[in-house]
This record gives sequence, C-alpha cells and structure tokens, in this order.
Amino acid sequence: MQLLASVAKGIITPQDEKLLANRTDIEAINDSMALSIQCASSVSNMARRLQVRGNEVQELRTQVLNLQRRNRSLQQENKELKKLVDSYANDMEKRYSELEMNTNRLQEQQESLLL
Repeated sequence: MQLLASVAKGIITPQDEKLLANRTDIEAINDSMALSIQCASSVSNMARRLQVRGNEVQELRTQVLNLQRRNRSLQQENKELKKLVDSYANDMEKRYSELEMNTNRLQEQQESLLL
C-alpha cells in the first residue's frame, strides 16, 4: 500500500521500480483498481459531507432570515410602545399640573375662609 501511495504522488524510487518489476500484470491491475476504488470512495464521502454541510448552512441561513424578520417586528412593536408610553407620560404631566393648580386654588380658598 505504501508503494501505491508513492506512485499516486508521482514519486517512484529505485526500490519501488524493483517491486513493480516483480509484480504480475494481474497484481498491478488489482492494486490499481483498489486504489481507484479508494479514491472514488473518498471523493464520494467528501461529496456527502459537503452536501450535509451545505444543508446545515442553508438551514442556518433560513434561521437568520427568520430572526431578522422577528427582530424588525419587535423593533416596530417597541416603537409603538414607546409612543404609547410617551403619550401616557405627557397626559400624566398635564393631569399633575391640573391637580397642582386645583390644590393651590383649594389652599387659597381654605386660607380665605379661615380669615
């Protein structure tokens, strides 16, 4: 198998040449077929892994899009709630001012009655 790896890399040493010379054609063909099958299997496995990764990436992309939509929706809702709170705060300020004026007027009336 080490011989096959070195041949696959394009490096043939003198020792490799001796081993190759002693191999029969059938052995050389069988080794070549075995190496071809291993290469095809490796490529197939890599393709499956890439397909799985691609599916994972697509799923994550879909999740990101959904989260972005949800985020925009929440931001809009937050703006509407802020307007409502601001409106409520302004209304409360007006009521407080009215109550303060009424309190002052009542105090003045009470003071005038006491006199």
